[in-house]
Amino acid sequence: MKSNSILLSTAIGTLLAFASVTAQAGAHEGAGAAKEKCYGIAKAGENGCAANGHSCQGQAKVDNDPTEWKNVGKGECAKMGGSMSGDKKAS
Repeated sequence: MKSNSILLSTAIGTLLAFASVTAQAGAHEGAGAAKEKCYGIAKAGENGCAANGHSCQGQAKVDNDPTEWKNVGKGECAKMGGSMSGDKKAS
């Protein structure tokens, strides 16, 4: 390739990378919206983070475990049938 072609390819690649980063940053702006931990609604493998003896998200073993949580929009937990506390439900 000629040096002009290499320079043009580099410039286009840089612009595409910058556009991608900018688009991702815009998508995360809504992530700052009010969230709350909602216990008892996470499906297996969809929990938010550490609980029940594991230290990472996505490690819930069963659906709707009352000690596993998931982030939801503020005020949505009760509508989804969840709880704001991680207490085990009485059987």
